Amino acid sequence: MKKRHIEYEGREENAFSLSTGDLMAGLLFIFILLLMGALLQVQKNAEQDEEIVKKYDKTKTQLYIDLQKEFKDDLATWRATIDSSLCIRFQEPSMLFDEGKQELKPRFKEILNDFFPRYIAVLKRPEYRDNIVEIRIEGHTNSNGGYYSNMELSQDRTRSVLQYCFGLMPPNDIIWMKKLVTANGLSSSHLIYKKNGEEDKFLSRRVEFRVRTNAEKQLEDIANKRLINKKK
Repeated sequence: MKKRHIEYEGREENAFSLSTGDLMAGLLFIFILLLMGALLQVQKNAEQDEEIVKKYDKTKTQLYIDLQKEFKDDLATWRATIDSSLCIRFQEPSMLFDEGKQELKPRFKEILNDFFPRYIAVLKRPEYRDNIVEIRIEGHTNSNGGYYSNMELSQDRTRSVLQYCFGLMPPNDIIWMKKLVTANGLSSSHLIYKKNGEEDKFLSRRVEFRVRTNAEKQLEDIANKRLINKKK
């Protein structure tokens, strides 16, 4: 009887060991499934982010092409450039303002008369208007003079440009523009440099029109989301 009891206890002990092993295997399987699900979700999110970036980058690229097409015959006459960041730069100071003054020179008014209505017409096209988050008018100075006095001067100049441009447009366009157009005087904070590293005092005095699209906003949102996830 004693022998049978020992064998019985042994069988009980083996059965208990097997059930513990099965439990551990089950937990491991569940962990693997959860890990695979998390990895698949990360991959899915990355693919979605990539599609968003491609979509908005395509819109931004096409807008650059259309702005180039619209103004390519005028840029040389205006002493202006367009780059792929959607910045249109008027870089002939003698055409823009008198030294230390905020009033637009007659030649700059003539340029704006031609440029600005066409500029807004491109931006208001159905394929672009809902993707634009800001239209920036930026005033820049060189490093001559004090930073704060240059800040005041550049702000006064951009307000003068904004007011003049608004006066060129019909009421319906102005309603749309008020939501997006801003005047930004930046003093000498964004200087232009020559190839040898010296400040280009001539080209640093300029007015720029910049467009911010959803592409920038989407990239910022994605970068912020990834930063938050990295900290978790």
